[in-house]
Amino acid sequence: MTAPVPPAPYFFGYGSLVNTRTHAYGQARPARLSGWRRAWVQTDLRPVAYLSAVPCADSRIDGLVAEVPGADWAALDDREFGYDRLAARDAVQHDLAPETEIAVYAIPASSQRAASMRHPILLSYLDVVIQGYLDVFGTEGVADFMRTTDGWDAPILNDRAAPRYPRAQALTTEERDLVDQHLGAVGATLIGLDQ
Repeated sequence: MTAPVPPAPYFFGYGSLVNTRTHAYGQARPARLSGWRRAWVQTDLRPVAYLSAVPCADSRIDGLVAEVPGADWAALDDREFGYDRLAARDAVQHDLAPETEIAVYAIPASSQRAASMRHPILLSYLDVVIQGYLDVFGTEGVADFMRTTDGWDAPILNDRAAPRYPRAQALTTEERDLVDQHLGAVGATLIGLDQ
């Protein structure tokens, strides 16, 4: 008699991984990570700021879980370099089998620094994230993303005309306007490529 095969593991995505146009991982579905909050941070391993999950007992993050076939984490670990892959099964609310392994990627606290003029947020990256949240959670999901993310005082590099984010996506006029509207509401500072 053979032992039952455990279900494939999943990752929990809360930034660009919510945008399924940026990856081919299947079985993607909404989920919620409790005890964590999103923040814009910078690490010496990357020239710009990225989203990270940071522990926060009273917070939660909506995102997606998606399957990692054959537990082959190599490509995802490469995409998320600079992040630690952490076990998160008990913190994620989902509709998968209870024994499903779920991981979340977070930049180690010891490596995190605040975004800065030298290490800004890329608008092309933020566009991808907002597009993903709009696709999955609608306009209220975008508003919730903005509310549950720290670091909007960081400068945002307007690279839309020449995107620096490697998985940049084309946005509709309505999607761009939605991003711009939310950035205006939080008082974000956009800087040009020459700054």
